[in-house]
Amino acid sequence: MDRRQKKTRNAIFQAFTALLSVKKYDQISVQEIIDVADVGRTTFYTHFETKDYLLKELCEDLFDHIIDSAMGGEMREHYFHCDAPDSVFLHLLQHLKKNDNHILDLLSSSNNDIFQHYFKINLKKLVTSQYGEILNGKEKTLPVDYLIIYISAVF
Repeated sequence: MDRRQKKTRNAIFQAFTALLSVKKYDQISVQEIIDVADVGRTTFYTHFETKDYLLKELCEDLFDHIIDSAMGGEMREHYFHCDAPDSVFLHLLQHLKKNDNHILDLLSSSNNDIFQHYFKINLKKLVTSQYGEILNGKEKTLPVDYLIIYISAVF
């Protein structure tokens, strides 16, 4: 992405998260997002297919930021920024504690199924990135996929 595209994408993310601070996810329309972001409808749909896809990208950006930080620094620019601790799980918990970009609002909203779905998928990727090699090297009393799902569910 060029600089202009990143700026537009961040404006849409900022508008979306600002609206999340005052409205529930299911009450936010694409029109409201583009009005607050001050972008055109075509521009919105160039970056995101739907409002749900915007939500998916926000969740993926959080986990990509955490994984990239764990792998030795930010590989690319993310919407989420912070001083990353050594533990990826502590890093995630810090973002949740600060309620960065209204993550807790999304997790606790009445229509949170979409966000929870994306959150769980990305949490499994995070667990796999951290423990996949370790779990694969252990004596296999349980399947690795089961352990990853278990660790994610417990989290």
